[in-house]
Amino acid sequence: MTLTALTLLAVIVGVGAGLQRLTGMGFALVVAPFLVLTLGAFEGVLVTNLCGLVSSSVNLWLLRRDVQWRRLLRFTPFSLVGIGIGALVLLVLPADPLAVLVGLSVLVAIAVTVFFRSGRLEDSMTVSSAFGTASGFMNVTAGVGGPAVAVYAIATGWEHRGFAASIQAHFAVICIVSLAAKWALPSFGIGGWIVTIAAILGGTVVGQRLAGRFSGPTMMRVVVVLAVAGALVTIVRALA
Repeated sequence: MTLTALTLLAVIVGVGAGLQRLTGMGFALVVAPFLVLTLGAFEGVLVTNLCGLVSSSVNLWLLRRDVQWRRLLRFTPFSLVGIGIGALVLLVLPADPLAVLVGLSVLVAIAVTVFFRSGRLEDSMTVSSAFGTASGFMNVTAGVGGPAVAVYAIATGWEHRGFAASIQAHFAVICIVSLAAKWALPSFGIGGWIVTIAAILGGTVVGQRLAGRFSGPTMMRVVVVLAVAGALVTIVRALA
């Protein structure tokens, strides 16, 4: 990679890592388009998955005391079911129209949860398993598992502190499964890896410093914006 590309990589990865620490999500949304454009679709997604695993793992360690493991245990395992279902669906349906449908569904779900909050859902096993399955399904079919998680958090009134910590474990599992499913590792150059890891750590440190300056409700509003952005990016990418 050229010096200019490495500089852009550092900035973009740093911003993504900072957002991940502040809001709990957003790393792949920020980083993936640049990496796919620079490295190609397959290699770019591989690097995004691996970097996402690093970012989520670092945040999981920092926020480990706030992780709500019981909630995750009735949510994250079902994402693996969703990944399996999505992989089967992709065998019979075109990926792009499916991605558009997924993106539109997320936008509708966000609109319903944001504008009709009086009908907030109780966090039952049925609800958590359904959204967990949706996250895995979206991850394998459209490359974004975060928006479904965001809708779940908004719909059930999950406070931001617990959400931002717990969801790191969810994303780490998703990244590991995605890498295992592809059975490949990226052939990223050593310079690229040094810049990427340094940017992840630097962005996380900045996010850690800024985290206490914003209230939970403010951060959840940012999560909503990121979820909408993820759905829109999914639709535009599929239509392009």
